[in-house]
Amino acid sequence: MLYYAVVFFVIAIIAAFFGFGGIAAGAASIAKILFVIFLILFIVSLVMGRMRR
Repeated sequence: MLYYAVVFFVIAIIAAFFGFGGIAAGAASIAKILFVIFLILFIVSLVMGRMRR
């Protein structure tokens, strides 16, 4: 489960880079939404992984 948490975190960082960095102006709003979604999934995966131990 920790593997998924790391994967979601990396995807969230990439989405933040594109969304907040202004590189892809047309996809900035989509990248910001993806950042929030994957950040939430990262936190949920992290908590669920800790609860299993």
